[in-house]
Amino acid sequence: MDLSKLGETFFDWKVIGDVLPAMFTVGLLNTLVLAVVSAAIGCFIGMVLALMGISRNPVARWAARVYTDVFRGLPAVLTILAIGLGFGPIFRQLTGITSPYPMGIAALSLMSSAYIGEIFRSGIQSVDKGQLEASRALGFGYGPSMRMIVVPQGVRRVLPALVNQLIALIKDSSLVFTLGLTSGERELFQIGQDTAANTGNLSPYVAAALFYLAMTIPLTHFVNWFDRRLRTGKAQKAEPDELAAPIGKGAARV
Repeated sequence: MDLSKLGETFFDWKVIGDVLPAMFTVGLLNTLVLAVVSAAIGCFIGMVLALMGISRNPVARWAARVYTDVFRGLPAVLTILAIGLGFGPIFRQLTGITSPYPMGIAALSLMSSAYIGEIFRSGIQSVDKGQLEASRALGFGYGPSMRMIVVPQGVRRVLPALVNQLIALIKDSSLVFTLGLTSGERELFQIGQDTAANTGNLSPYVAAALFYLAMTIPLTHFVNWFDRRLRTGKAQKAEPDELAAPIGKGAARV
């Protein structure tokens, strides 16, 4: 009897079927916009933080460290509320935009940039110093050497970690509902929460969870595959001469 009640509460397929269209047309798109736009802005700010973190200027290094420590140390929901409710009124007064959507993107971007900055910094510092020295010996300045030689290699090494950060942003986007999104701005979790409140059934949460899993699980496996590819390289196919060599040796012995 308890299992039957559990099934009715979490796996009412009629309720799930009713909420799927809204999740497809509204929730999925808004979730992806929140995650992808925040990741793009976070990458830009993160690169600036990484370069500040390895700068010879102590003030730049100190500023990057304080920024990183603050936004990595605060809980995500607290950051979103502080940005959305604290700076939201100022933003609305300056721009006339009443939607909390931009503030949600701003909060996610600031949080992600703190993590992405550390990812970029570790990747850049993992590049052998000989790369920079060789570039300088060829006549490149410090700036062009970093821009064209060192930074691209460092970014390539941390691509799996960047995809992991995108996965985290997809999940953290569910916290933007705390800012009170309008009907057309609701992401997956907000749609599930609203439908669950209207129906008295928790199945919409299960539907939202399935959407998150459908996005994050393929990305997780892609990260694992890409990480192995970076570490081991692409498998080389045997050349025709190499394949013919054992046959020739066998024929010689016969």
